[in-house]
Amino acid sequence: MAYRLGVDVGGTFTDLLLINDDTGQTWTAKLPSTPSDSSLGVLQGIAQICETSGVSPKEITRVMHGTTVATNAVLTGKGSVVGLITTSGYRHTLQVARSFCPGGLGGWASYIRKPLLAPLEHTFEVSERIDASGKILIKLNTKELTSILNTMKKQGGIQALTICFINSYINPSHEKEAKKIAEKILKNIPVSISSEVVPEMQEYERTETTVINSYVRPEVEKYVHNLQTNISKSLGESSQLAILRSDGGLATARAAQVSPVNLLMSGPAGGVAGALYFCNAAGFKNVLTFDMGGTSTDVALIQNGEAKQRRETRVGDVVVRAPSVDVRSVGAGGGSVAYVANITNALRVGPESAGASPGPAAYNKGGIKATVTDANVVLGYLPANVLLGGKMKIDKELAKKAVQEIATPLGISLMDAADGIIRIVNESMFGALRLVSIEQGYDPRDFALVGFGGAGPLHSNALSILLNSWPSIVPPGPGVLCAYGDATTAVQDEASKSVVSSMDAMELSFLLKELDILEKKVSHSLEQDGIPANNQILEYHADIRYAGQAFEITLPFNRKALEQEGIKHLTGRFNLEHEQLFTFSLPHGHELVMIRVKAMAKRTKTPIYQIGKRGNKLSDALMSESPAWFAGKEVATKLYNRNLLDVGHRIEGPAIIIEMDSTTVIHPGFNAQVDSVGNLLINPNK
Repeated sequence: MAYRLGVDVGGTFTDLLLINDDTGQTWTAKLPSTPSDSSLGVLQGIAQICETSGVSPKEITRVMHGTTVATNAVLTGKGSVVGLITTSGYRHTLQVARSFCPGGLGGWASYIRKPLLAPLEHTFEVSERIDASGKILIKLNTKELTSILNTMKKQGGIQALTICFINSYINPSHEKEAKKIAEKILKNIPVSISSEVVPEMQEYERTETTVINSYVRPEVEKYVHNLQTNISKSLGESSQLAILRSDGGLATARAAQVSPVNLLMSGPAGGVAGALYFCNAAGFKNVLTFDMGGTSTDVALIQNGEAKQRRETRVGDVVVRAPSVDVRSVGAGGGSVAYVANITNALRVGPESAGASPGPAAYNKGGIKATVTDANVVLGYLPANVLLGGKMKIDKELAKKAVQEIATPLGISLMDAADGIIRIVNESMFGALRLVSIEQGYDPRDFALVGFGGAGPLHSNALSILLNSWPSIVPPGPGVLCAYGDATTAVQDEASKSVVSSMDAMELSFLLKELDILEKKVSHSLEQDGIPANNQILEYHADIRYAGQAFEITLPFNRKALEQEGIKHLTGRFNLEHEQLFTFSLPHGHELVMIRVKAMAKRTKTPIYQIGKRGNKLSDALMSESPAWFAGKEVATKLYNRNLLDVGHRIEGPAIIIEMDSTTVIHPGFNAQVDSVGNLLINPNK
């Protein structure tokens, strides 16, 4: 019998989910993260979940992992020292960059730009030149390059090297030649070249993306290597480690170490993948997702059963050209700290977080500042007799003491202060959800809302009221859904090519020929990881714009439909999307900028294990009653054990549904029903 393990490392908790490949049965574990070394928490979690499930570590064949190692390296500025070699005349590409005006009135005046990730003292120019058509104008001066590399080696200091030559996306020969020379001279220093990392037009974006790849590469290589080694010791040499990519697919350990720039949104992508898994199974194709953890909340939009993607990934001030699920983040989590602003004397929540240590006051680990979790405890939404993660006790008196520190300077009651904290954090998440729906031309009333993460189900009903998005869905195991997403997605990779050509007179044969080249390239990449061509699925995307536009729209398309309908298959889809976003379209002037082919390993379908107890009455799941605060007054609220609920059960609000990894709040005037998949569907009473 084989098992797979999903692992998600967050800012506060590390979540694990073990799945039986034959039956779909699952076991979960949740324990505090270990920020000093994330792999320690992973290994502790593996030991804990194996003990809980009774499964031998040797029976776990695959470990799928969502990681924040690359993200944290960028956010904290603790990546490697990067050397950069450019075409002569392009040493200041990163310095010139793109014009950027920070948001907010007067934001430009106080904006302090962070240092270059490839400092000028480590940036060198070499003589070579390829024109925009790919023709070599000046051959690579290998003697000059060798001298530069020897100087770098003698000076020391660099930990990774980036090579980015002008127009190398059309003709990569000079970069490949330079890479071979660099690897011979610099030995153990990893070398990244732009034609392999991101073979796309626009030299600044290509340089920045490749530099970021080098910046996080040593740290990611070290982490993945150590984790793979420890997993092999614990689970056996046959166990396979895969890392979740920003676009929601998996990368093998080898691919993750070579192209870590694709991991910058690894963590948030896992939650979207998990939501897709359960919502598609339940028949919900259009959903808004919000993943509320201890530190932040990540939101995304799923339409027609597919998550919206974007071509750029932003982490802090850094924007790279790498595919990712269109996730927007806001500093609103269970650990977000509430405070009273000095000048305005107004209540504020976040983005500062209590994190895993010391955590919220209610965790009794040394935290004294009021957090969103403490407010939920005070209001009774998180009953004090519940064990967080199945093991961690919460202390209501400590939560009250922390929230009272907010209430006193505001001159309001304890309960009003707690209610105010919750209302503010809900509005913050509501604003993020508007970004992926209303501001993209989508009406949230046409979507269901999926709430998950350790804190998400506490706020799901309230957010659905703000958005008017129904039902409000809480999937099984919401607190470890990111780990579920990690465990149920597939290995994938992609190949791309810049085209930049008018589509009015484009020959179909030209486009199909270019697709054939990309298909072979990306298929070979997966074959290197042991996935044969007959076990791969191909997907196609195109970046299109109207001539003169400064941005493109990325569209998926069907190759067979393209062969049958011709170029109009692409232009027609583009016009529809353009009307959706901007309310108009044009009959002519389409320009194809980029084409991509994505290869994915065929998924082995895992049955969804039915949680709960078959044949139970609703009364069997009733645990007790506890007071909770709704609409300005205390109301007797029933507490239910989710593990004892059966399909079809209907729970009337006010109610609180408790499980190992999360707690769901149902407001008065609403009800929750258990569907055939095990989701809780919250709807207004009719």
